[in-house]
Amino acid sequence: MDTIQTDRLILRNFRTTDAAGLLAYLHEPRAGCFLSEKLEDLAAAEAEAERRAASDQHVAVCLKGTEIPVGDMFCFLEEPDTFSVGWHFNADFGGRGFAVEAARALFTHLFDTRGARRLYAYVEESNARSWRLCEKLGMRREGLFVEFISFRTDEMGEPVYENTLQYAILRKEWRRPRPATR
Repeated sequence: MDTIQTDRLILRNFRTTDAAGLLAYLHEPRAGCFLSEKLEDLAAAEAEAERRAASDQHVAVCLKGTEIPVGDMFCFLEEPDTFSVGWHFNADFGGRGFAVEAARALFTHLFDTRGARRLYAYVEESNARSWRLCEKLGMRREGLFVEFISFRTDEMGEPVYENTLQYAILRKEWRRPRPATR
C-alpha cells in the first residue's frame, strides 16, 4: 500500500520493527473480535508484525515523527469493489481523534485510489466506541445480527454469543459533505 499521511499520522504497511507497538495493544485486546489475535510476548508480536508486513490488508497507524504504531486498520477486498474494514487502536492513545483521522484517510484512499464502491464493517453491539466511529464516518447502520458470533466462553465452557452490528457506506455517500468532527 502507498503510504498515506494526515496531519498527525502516517498510515503504512507494517514492518517487523512494529512488534513492540503491536504488543502494546494486542497483549490485552479490548474488543472480543480481537481475542484470537492476542499476543503473549514480544516473540509472538515479532511473528505477527512479520506476517502483517507481507500484506497490504493490514495498515499500521503511526504517529508522525515517531513512527510508533498507535493502532491498525484492515481492509479486505471482496471482488470486485467492496471492502470489509475495521480497526484496533491502543487505548493509551484514545480520546485524541486518531481513529477518526486514520479511518477518514483510509476510506478516501479506498474510494479514490482503489476504486471501492462500498465499504462495510462488523462491530460488536457492546463496542460503543467502534459503532460511534462508524457513525462519525457517515456509515449507516444496516443491521443487527442477534447472537451472531462467539469469541469467548463462560465459566462452564459454553459459548458467549455477541450481537453484531453491520455498518456500510457507498462511494456516492462518502463524497457528500459531512459535518466536521474529530
